[in-house]
Amino acid sequence: MKPVDILNLDLKSLTTFVAVLDEGGVSRAAVRLGVTQSAVSHTLERLRQAFGDPLFVKSGRGIVPTDYALRTGPHIRQLLDDLRTLPSGPPFEPATAEFTFTIAANDYQRDLLLPGLVKMLRDQAPGIHLQVIPSGIPNADLLRKEACDLVISPFAPETTDIMQRGLMADRMVVFYDQNQRQAPSDLKDYMNADHITVLFATGEKPGLDSTMEARGLKRRSVVTVSNFSGLPEFLRGTTLLASAPERMSTQLMRDFAYVPLPFQYNPFTLLMLWHRRHQTDPAHRWVRNQVNSVAATMNGLHD
Repeated sequence: MKPVDILNLDLKSLTTFVAVLDEGGVSRAAVRLGVTQSAVSHTLERLRQAFGDPLFVKSGRGIVPTDYALRTGPHIRQLLDDLRTLPSGPPFEPATAEFTFTIAANDYQRDLLLPGLVKMLRDQAPGIHLQVIPSGIPNADLLRKEACDLVISPFAPETTDIMQRGLMADRMVVFYDQNQRQAPSDLKDYMNADHITVLFATGEKPGLDSTMEARGLKRRSVVTVSNFSGLPEFLRGTTLLASAPERMSTQLMRDFAYVPLPFQYNPFTLLMLWHRRHQTDPAHRWVRNQVNSVAATMNGLHD
């Protein structure tokens, strides 16, 4: 792959790249940018030539980013963020800052990303206190009403005042206790098994359940827990199945074997969400960049 001279890429082109990456499609990116689909397609073609990579490839009726695009996206976002904050005043000094920063995240995102963030804060900004609250399936009011400063979730409210940045990709898999049973061999075996399912304390179901119900599939749930942290102890020593994000295999679910879901279910992207009012705030941007840095160290799982 040929090296990229970033100085030969204009900011509008990089903004288009980020819009397509965030929106997952040319048409939605065009609406977000207020331009035509052909303009977005033309810009993507120039970016492909500049980066020496396809960036986005067809998948079914849509497109998906290449591994290179996923790895490059966080760096381009940070570059654009840095440029937008040039006129925002004196630089933020993390070493002397003192405030509470509230992040809404369910236990999967919390345990995956936030311990690493705390280590960074203790090293670089010991006066910043991190507060974590559950997000459930987040809605825009969490950020509009300042119940939190940042949300980490695979679900993004469809509204123009909420900003987002993709952190990392993941997919749902099926965990099982390999000492008690074999992996489900097919969809029939999966559907005939007993399952542990998750119903968030806020009352919402994970996206997997909604997708299955839309396809007329209903698992036989014998245990329902309010968060992913409840899965291991109920799964251990049983023939039950638990469907959960693959990245949990390195932490909470590390004692269990897992296989892909026996039906098509698209990978998802963990997103960082914030209100537009904080877009150029130096302190807020600094914390966002630390979260992004933690995620960047973990992106190798699916590479």
